[in-house]
Amino acid sequence: MKKLVVLISGNGSNLQSILDACASGRINGSVAAVFSNKESAYGLTRAQQASVPGLALSPGDFPDREAFDRQLMQEIDAFEPDLVVLAGYMRILSSAFVAHYHDRLLNIHPSLLPKYPGLHTHRQALENGDKEHGTSVHFVTDELDGGPVVLQARVPIFPGDDEAEITARVQHQEHAIYPLAISWFMDGRLVMRKGKAWLDGQPLPAEGYAP
Repeated sequence: MKKLVVLISGNGSNLQSILDACASGRINGSVAAVFSNKESAYGLTRAQQASVPGLALSPGDFPDREAFDRQLMQEIDAFEPDLVVLAGYMRILSSAFVAHYHDRLLNIHPSLLPKYPGLHTHRQALENGDKEHGTSVHFVTDELDGGPVVLQARVPIFPGDDEAEITARVQHQEHAIYPLAISWFMDGRLVMRKGKAWLDGQPLPAEGYAP
């Protein structure tokens, strides 16, 4: 059975959706370990409840980002994962880390990429008067939130919505599409090749898979 390692920084709601999908067989694989850059992350409790090793590394214990990432890579590699999944991991990765897991590193970002890379995406969508928002699963490259998109989900923005309402609406979709994209990878259907995401031997368009 293939294995994945999940990186988190907070509550771990996407981690929970992944754990549930593995338990139900919707993902043909298992979560080998969960890592966080914050000891207080509730996602580590979720891992413990699922009998999955949960480990925290504090950035303050390392002289720089590169040293932190070197140790993190060593810890991850001990579990021999087929895929590394970022699920609300709020650290910018070093180039060495991205290169080490090239073609097997996925992230989910709360916007319809390439719109709104970085932070505060829901706030930006509200301030700009957008009528829709969403979330994107993508392969990770050195460009921040700039890797090829695998799959997106769109949600409406209604008059009077606040950030909390949009966040909840987007997360509901994240919990559906992230396990799906991971299952494609674990089944050998999804790969990154020549800077593009490919599904079932066909290159995906810029916005990812569209049924």
